[in-house]
Amino acid sequence: MPYLRILLVAAIAFGAYTLGARAGRSRYRTIKKNAKKVWNARGVRSARRTARATGKRGSRKLTSALTK
Repeated sequence: MPYLRILLVAAIAFGAYTLGARAGRSRYRTIKKNAKKVWNARGVRSARRTARATGKRGSRKLTSALTK
């Protein structure tokens, strides 16, 4: 009898894991799609460009300060 209970619990756990994994994959795709939208939004692109330019300026200043 205890083996039957263990088998039943294992079967339920396996089924729950399988259904959860499928739902998880779907959710992952949704999150990925939305993150891509945000990453490519006009304001974010502008902020990335500004951050890149600021980083380059800062690295040039740091390089010149270290080589003096």
